[in-house]
Amino acid sequence: MGKKVNPRIFRMGQSERWRSRWYAGRDFAAFLQQDVTIRRFLNRELREAGVDRIEIERSRGEITINVSAAKPGFIIGRAGSGIEDLKKKLQAKFLGKKMKLSVNITEVSVPSLSASVIVEAIRADIEKRIPFRRVMKQNIDKVMKAGAKGVKIMVGGRLNGAEISRSEKLVQGSVPLQTIRAEIDYSRGVANTVYGVIGIKVWIYKGEYFDKKKEKSTAPKLPMKTAKLFSKDTLDVQIVETKPRRTSTRSAKTKK
Repeated sequence: MGKKVNPRIFRMGQSERWRSRWYAGRDFAAFLQQDVTIRRFLNRELREAGVDRIEIERSRGEITINVSAAKPGFIIGRAGSGIEDLKKKLQAKFLGKKMKLSVNITEVSVPSLSASVIVEAIRADIEKRIPFRRVMKQNIDKVMKAGAKGVKIMVGGRLNGAEISRSEKLVQGSVPLQTIRAEIDYSRGVANTVYGVIGIKVWIYKGEYFDKKKEKSTAPKLPMKTAKLFSKDTLDVQIVETKPRRTSTRSAKTKK
């Protein structure tokens, strides 16, 4: 099953968290459709910025959109003009005047370990008619040099203009799809060429994920008050107190 399902959904709650965080009763379907259209719009508008993930949070009368990108300066623009224009477009197309909107932009620390960024790079190179095998090898080398433990790239379609479509993949390192604690980033995309559409899929294995709460040591930690009892000074006092008791018991035995 690990090879059939989306790796992010398979690890939800372990190394992944929901990218839409809100609760709705009767408006659930409308909010879900709105989230999908907002993501499509942002991925299309911010294609050159290298978007890694888009998270949407909702509260009463307010919506917050958190965008992680490899090139945040492309989104923000000069003196924040770019992000203000983006807010106006989102407000006009999807939200209206009643809903309050806030957009937060963060930078991806290591873009080469982001599956979405790698997919976008492969798409751009294939659309420039660069040989797909060279593109795959270059991106695999880039991901492994960034510190990944494994990567798999798959492309499918009319590769190099062939009449019969096929799929090819390259794998380097290990990509344990059935290990739930394995932190795997997954993304897919499409490259439009003169011969048709070429699908792109990328899996990046970053290592095993362990919750910090579960990694606590089993040895009990003494509180500060009890730890003071075991200082050098108190040990000397305890030894002095116990010596008379031991001598008294010995003297009692000798008398008998």
